[in-house]
Order: sequence, then C-alpha cells, then structure tokens
Amino acid sequence: MSEIIESKRHAIVQAATQLFLTHNYRSVSMDKIAHAAPVSKATLYNHFTSKNELFAAVVSEICTSLLQTITLSEDDDAEQTLQKIAASFVDLLYSADGLAMYRLVIAESHEFPELGQMVYDNGARLALTQLENYLQQLQNSGCFNISDTRFAADAFFSLLKGDLHFRCLLGIQAAPTEAEKIALCESATTFYLRGILHAAQS
Repeated sequence: MSEIIESKRHAIVQAATQLFLTHNYRSVSMDKIAHAAPVSKATLYNHFTSKNELFAAVVSEICTSLLQTITLSEDDDAEQTLQKIAASFVDLLYSADGLAMYRLVIAESHEFPELGQMVYDNGARLALTQLENYLQQLQNSGCFNISDTRFAADAFFSLLKGDLHFRCLLGIQAAPTEAEKIALCESATTFYLRGILHAAQS
C-alpha cells in the first residue's frame, strides 16, 4: 500500500515539475497538475494541501539531486573531492531543469518572494553548508589556511557560475557540453586550490 502511495506522490511531483518549468507558477493550477499526473483532486490534496507546498516539494526534489551526488570520501584528496563537488554542482546548475527553475524563481520572486527563499533554503544554502563543513575539515587538518570557510565555499561555487551561467540564463549561450563541463571543473578546482595553498604558505 505504501508503495502505491509513494508512486502517486512521485507522479504528482513529476507532473508538477514539468508544468511549473514549462509554464510559470501562477498559470499552473492544482486542477492542471491533477490532470497531468493523472490523479484525482482528492488524491492530489491528500498529498499536498496547497500549490505552495507542492512547489516546495518540486524544488526539494531538484535540489536533492545535487546534494545526493556530493559524496565526501576519506580516500580522496582535496583535489579529487573538490572535483566531485564541482561536477555535481555543474551538472545541476547547467541542466535544463536547473536553468528553467532559476528563470522561474526570478520571474515570480517579485510577487512570491517565498519561492526564492524556498529555493535558497532547499538548494544553495544546503550545498554551501556542506562545502563549508568540508573546508572546515581541511582547515582543522592543518594542511590549509582557510580563515573564512563560508566565504571560501561561496567563492568556489562562484567560480563555477560566473559569466557562463548568466549567458546561459539569458539564452544567448548554449549549456556547456560534457567536455566543456569537465574542463570548467578542472580549471576552477586548480585555480581555487592554488589560491588556498598560497594562503597556507603566506
């Protein structure tokens, strides 16, 4: 029975994701989501009491895909770990859903500022905290000198976004290919570690 319930919930979230990203938050009704799922309105409201709650689930689902792929292994050195974090972040950041979600939230945030907060709390903030905690481990190991781990975490992710992400959002640049994403992650990680090591030696 629980598998059926979970299957229904998954179908609702998937249908809502496509509708929200294809259209916009305001033009998507709960009726349209129920029809696309397809489930009855009663079933829909049994899982989600409001469109806001359902949108939060959509955001969480997309962002969780990033956090689940960020794995920190004790067998990896700092460069390998940061490469893995970078690859996970870039995959989500430049995915069709990632770009569409970003555009959606920016478009709707004036009237619905809670949507922006939702995206930040479920995605960016969690990823930033996870990286910050890892950088704190590096600091505690004595191999690196990272005086402000929060700023350092933000700086790493910023290297992976920059002008490229802005151009992709504007639609004047195609999303990077797999080869281009690998090159971006390698360049950003090398540049970043060079800065940290320089600070440690100063």
